[in-house]
Amino acid sequence: MSASADKTPRVALVTGTSSGIGASVVEHFCQQGFQVLAVDFNEAGEKVASEHGAVFHQADLTDPEACKGAVKEAIKRFGRVDILVNNAGIQHVSQIESFPEEKWQAIMNLMLTAPFLLTKEAWPSMRENGWGRIVNIASIHAQVASPGKAAYVTAKHGLIGMTKTAALEGGEQGITANAICPAYVQTPLVDNQIADQAKMHNMDEQEVIEKIMLKDAAIKRLIDPSEVAQLVSYLCSDAAGAITGSSLNIDLGWTAH
Repeated sequence: MSASADKTPRVALVTGTSSGIGASVVEHFCQQGFQVLAVDFNEAGEKVASEHGAVFHQADLTDPEACKGAVKEAIKRFGRVDILVNNAGIQHVSQIESFPEEKWQAIMNLMLTAPFLLTKEAWPSMRENGWGRIVNIASIHAQVASPGKAAYVTAKHGLIGMTKTAALEGGEQGITANAICPAYVQTPLVDNQIADQAKMHNMDEQEVIEKIMLKDAAIKRLIDPSEVAQLVSYLCSDAAGAITGSSLNIDLGWTAH
């Protein structure tokens, strides 16, 4: 029986919740009355969780056992997992020739392996209840590439493939899987990218925003995290039950060219 059918609150596990998109998703879910496990490596996530009524779980998701532990914690506290939002991410800007191997592996572990493991661990609970929503926060860089982002682009492209596979495997079990692909969102991660790009291209930070980040955008602004969170909320609703295997762009018109 689905959470909506028995009128009990939905249970959501959200990763990367200390700021930006993840924090906004936690806020939106809590406003809807969901029970939320907010997972982050950063202790700052505890403040975000407590402000909105979520439960904070600190975990280093580059560790496979920590991924399994996060799902177990949600089930221990709330009895099941209905919704999984894979949002946690990091970035490193460097040309391929000088890209540090340890940074490559860390990005793959957090942004590709962790979503797979979290999905795998949450799947039995969703299957048992006949209802599940998996939303992977990809990026416009899951659709296109930019120089200096080999690991990030590779991980995000891989995440789209995993999303499609999960959609095909979950369809008959009431589980949907979708990806959201935003262009540059006003988050601490993007703020760090601006600084890194400024150094790499010998530009000031405003030039980076105008000449690199918004160069191909029809709408010349950064995206607010709440705009992404509202799409996450829709994809996790009963109204979006026919949407699965999709990659939805919030890209300011970037890919309209």
